[in-house]
Amino acid sequence: MSKKEDVDAAKLEEWIEKIHYSERYSDEEYEYRHVILPKPLFKMIPKQFFNPDNTGTLRLLSEREWRGIGITQSLGWEHYEVHAPEPHVLLFRRLKNFDEQLRQQQAEMQMGGGKAGRKK
Repeated sequence: MSKKEDVDAAKLEEWIEKIHYSERYSDEEYEYRHVILPKPLFKMIPKQFFNPDNTGTLRLLSEREWRGIGITQSLGWEHYEVHAPEPHVLLFRRLKNFDEQLRQQQAEMQMGGGKAGRKK
């Protein structure tokens, strides 16, 4: 790596560390949070992640895409909205009982996995 690449990587890591994650808030169906990207990090996002209409807003990103730009959250979050006045603010939601459903699925898999492994 060149010195410039080292400096760029260090700056990128610094900006990723400065991503702000809001507290969670909810309604009857979903829990929500917003994620605020540092503006220098926002400017580094690949062009294909932006809407083609030249508004400077992101399109809705897949989990792989938002994780790829440095956002880290637990499972189940969906990028569902773009805040046009502040395009560096990403809005996320997930089903309110997602953690409970995930634990239940894991417990069912463990119980089912134990039965499948036994010899009769």
